[in-house]
Amino acid sequence: MITNTFPKDRPLTVAVLGSSGAVGQELLQLLEERDFPVKELRLLASARSAGSTQIWSGHKHSVKEVTQGSFKDVDLVLASAGASVSRKWKDSIIQSGAVMIDNSSAFRMEQDVPLVVPEVNPQAARTHKGVIANPNCTTILLTLALAPLAERWPIRRVVISTYQSVSGAGARAMEELKQHTQSVLNGDIPKSEVLPNSLAFNLFLHNSPLNTNKYCEEEMKMINETRKILGISNLKLTATCVRVPVLRAHSESINIEFSEPFSLDEVQQILGNAKGIHLIEDTQSNRFPMPTDVAGKDAVAVGRIRQDISEQNALELWLCGDQIRKGAALNAIQIAELLLSYP
Repeated sequence: MITNTFPKDRPLTVAVLGSSGAVGQELLQLLEERDFPVKELRLLASARSAGSTQIWSGHKHSVKEVTQGSFKDVDLVLASAGASVSRKWKDSIIQSGAVMIDNSSAFRMEQDVPLVVPEVNPQAARTHKGVIANPNCTTILLTLALAPLAERWPIRRVVISTYQSVSGAGARAMEELKQHTQSVLNGDIPKSEVLPNSLAFNLFLHNSPLNTNKYCEEEMKMINETRKILGISNLKLTATCVRVPVLRAHSESINIEFSEPFSLDEVQQILGNAKGIHLIEDTQSNRFPMPTDVAGKDAVAVGRIRQDISEQNALELWLCGDQIRKGAALNAIQIAELLLSYP
């Protein structure tokens, strides 16, 4: 019998699919840090990474090539190996009786797959049929700020500009930025192999493929996923996504237009009490959130909260959040913890 639920009377057998990547490494760290109940850990990756070893909880674990039998007796699969890999192994995972929390874009917009940010829509996780999707990194950070405000005032329109760190492109891109920065300082002209352009002392518009409406896939992910998570299908959103020379942690400039007047003091109070948010709002010193404030941290930092002087019912704010952590691995672990809490 396939149940796709967690046993409540014992620790879990956990498989990490894509364990050698940046998010996979963060997943392993968080499983240990948060004392997740792991009975057995299986590290799964492509044939290229198979055979290597990784240290977890003080013990060596061999990375194995994922096969049809890799998910036998597994309770939880934390997948972070890309959409094509997730699609390939989805049926095998579900048929094994495991729950798959998928960090790729493969299933996010499928109607019967819940898209979950635990602080925002935890109830959605209960509806899963073996797969729960982890939202895009920028979407997770955005909805943490939007959701508590939307509960107080109806939101009419949101305009977002992102400043996305190289960590969103993976560990190899992070290493390339380090090398290219040193090359420029040495007077050389770096040649990109991982990213389409060098990020050293540079930035460029997000390089995901353009749709026919001239919005890139990253921008449309933010728009469509935010609507699904908040449960507001007609919410007006527009986004411009930019890759910047920051190693770790994304930033977002957000303009929120409400359908009615709002109070700045109440906004501060709501965000200050919101789960997963840390306010950094020092107007006297002109000090607001920076990527270095949140790198390696769980909370998303929010600040620069102000009235939009061009529109009476519009609010401006700024946020920074660790893309690898809350924008990916931490959110996945929190979803698993949420499932453990269910009776």
